[in-house]
Amino acid sequence: MLEELLRSGFETLGLSADARALERYRIYYEYLEETNKVMNLTAISGERDVASLHFLDCVQLLCLEGFSGRRVIDVGTGAGFPGLAMKIACPDMELTLLDSLDKRIGFLKNCCEKLGFPDVSCIHARAEEIPQGYRESYDFALSRAVARLNVLSELCLPYVKKGGAFIAMKGSELEAELHEAEAAIRTLGGKVEKKLDYTIPGTDVTHSAVIIRKISSTPAKYPRRWAQIKKSPL
Repeated sequence: MLEELLRSGFETLGLSADARALERYRIYYEYLEETNKVMNLTAISGERDVASLHFLDCVQLLCLEGFSGRRVIDVGTGAGFPGLAMKIACPDMELTLLDSLDKRIGFLKNCCEKLGFPDVSCIHARAEEIPQGYRESYDFALSRAVARLNVLSELCLPYVKKGGAFIAMKGSELEAELHEAEAAIRTLGGKVEKKLDYTIPGTDVTHSAVIIRKISSTPAKYPRRWAQIKKSPL
């Protein structure tokens, strides 16, 4: 079922999934299900829901921008979404997965080994504690996190180089969050470029994504400490 759903979904999106990609999605799914029994990685399970609500949802971003050969960081990646699901469909993407929980990073390292992705960097760090050499060095920062967009922008835009973009995956509340985040995005050197409402293939689930282009450098004082961000969002 997983492979059939993915093949059909990719076709609907105008993307291609070769045999190796489908094999990797199978490996990813089975290791996710196995690990999820002993570690809380995702509330979504089963071939149909993982194929649709994780894999096909994530690869939707490949329809927005060209990721081939680009340097990409997935901030607060959790179980590898959206970054690792996209990497399977776009293997020459240069990917960094960043998460604050060491157990999740352990899962991701093992998963990348099983998938044959030795080039993926799995980093254990808090998003606001930018590792040396990572600031403003990525073409794209991605986030599928549940934080409000003004908070996510402070955590993600500092990773993006000028001309690159931060892409946030959100639910149906995007318009309200965009209005709330206007000042933060401007302060951090970003500009809203494009919004997309889409329905996940094979479902009636509608999500949104926004591309925030980096037009100027983020001031050095950002991101602030998490306690400050939480107490006084931009």
